[in-house]
Amino acid sequence: MKIELIGGCNKEELETRIQKVAAAGKLSRFKGNVFEVLESCNNYEKNLNLIKRIISMGHESIIEHDYLVFAICDVTPIVEQTIIGSRLTSFTIKSRREVDFRTAGFYVPEFRTKDLKPHPKNEEIKEKYVKHMKYLFNTYGNLVDEGINVEDSRFILPYSFHSNIIMGLNARELKKMVLSFLHGPLSKISELNKLGNEFYNIIKKYIPYLEEQISAYTPKVEEPFEYLESLSCRPNVKILDKPHLISYTANSDDVILKSSIMYHFQCSESEATEIMCNLEKKDKDFKAKYMNIILHKEENRELEQVNFTFQIPISLSILTHLTRHRMHSLLVPEFLPLWNFENYIVPATIKARPELEKTFIEAHDRNIEVLEEFKSLNISDTDLIYFYLGCQMLNVVTSMNGRTLQWILHLRCCNKAQWQIRGIAKEIAKQVKEVSPLLGKGLGATCVTDLICNEKRESCGLIDTLLKTNS
Repeated sequence: MKIELIGGCNKEELETRIQKVAAAGKLSRFKGNVFEVLESCNNYEKNLNLIKRIISMGHESIIEHDYLVFAICDVTPIVEQTIIGSRLTSFTIKSRREVDFRTAGFYVPEFRTKDLKPHPKNEEIKEKYVKHMKYLFNTYGNLVDEGINVEDSRFILPYSFHSNIIMGLNARELKKMVLSFLHGPLSKISELNKLGNEFYNIIKKYIPYLEEQISAYTPKVEEPFEYLESLSCRPNVKILDKPHLISYTANSDDVILKSSIMYHFQCSESEATEIMCNLEKKDKDFKAKYMNIILHKEENRELEQVNFTFQIPISLSILTHLTRHRMHSLLVPEFLPLWNFENYIVPATIKARPELEKTFIEAHDRNIEVLEEFKSLNISDTDLIYFYLGCQMLNVVTSMNGRTLQWILHLRCCNKAQWQIRGIAKEIAKQVKEVSPLLGKGLGATCVTDLICNEKRESCGLIDTLLKTNS
């Protein structure tokens, strides 16, 4: 694991960053325009003390102006999934659809007992672990050598492999992340705890106003997960065969249309209903025509007035394709407790070749056997999460408004999208169209909805057919 702050580190850059934050803290209560306030913040120590005083009072919004970019090397997808789950964090990761990961390397934990003490057989366990991980990586490499693309071969990769990330976030979000790694439930995962300490060392050196905030933090009492299990037996994990629309805004088409009319005319809901009825009498296609206009607006905020909630079956390999969309509310199961490893998916390209499917399944089953062996050794579950495979299936729950839904489906219904997420997206579009047919006309790949392809030279070619058909 290696982490570096990119930029903002030398004396001049650090002083400029601190000046900017101090000016933000000073602006609301001091005379003068913003440039005069900036000019007045010309003393590093005074600026630093001002920032510390303001944030100690709970006014932390000023540190959102301190934007930081980190290079993070050789961390696992456990870290990756945790980081991208932060809505206010920007990130870029190395693509497993494009890059061969057989030489990426993998994480080897220092194994602990269930009470998080060093395991007496740590070295022996590590030797077995390394041997097994090499076996899984070799299986991945063999699939690639046999002509299976890396996009599908990755489904057998364990969650121990090394990933690389460029991450950008403001100082307020960084503080929140570090505290969760050092004091929250995530702190029990040794890799995340180590990451938290690495960030803290950087903070002490380059983000000095946060050091005291973190060192003086008193962890809040967390509601234990065990409470739920004490009230109910844990059900068997049942993976859905397709996305399921759980709930949605009733009469969503009408809600969108009426919201737009209320916005345009500044009228009441009852008046908007009356206007819509009158317009529909004049033109029976009014609703469809007006919805089409809304769907193709640059800023179609009207679509944000309706919401849809889904439960979605998805593999760990593809979870990032969903997680990286920022504006939906996604609930992903905690890494702990360990899920049912029997629920997994085999890519169609591998299924099509029986000898490779056999190799894949053997590797999956062997992974379960080794995991069960490790479980019997009183090893902490937090050190066994690296046995997850990319093919592991889980159910997630997400809610999104109509605008976010349209954006996600524009991207994920595209023929260039990964096959599993594309199948999920098309099924979601189908289900929404059943309950909201007018909105549904704007859901899908942009070539279908707008006769536009953003893939340029990498286009699948469907746009050419559609343009000819519509000419």
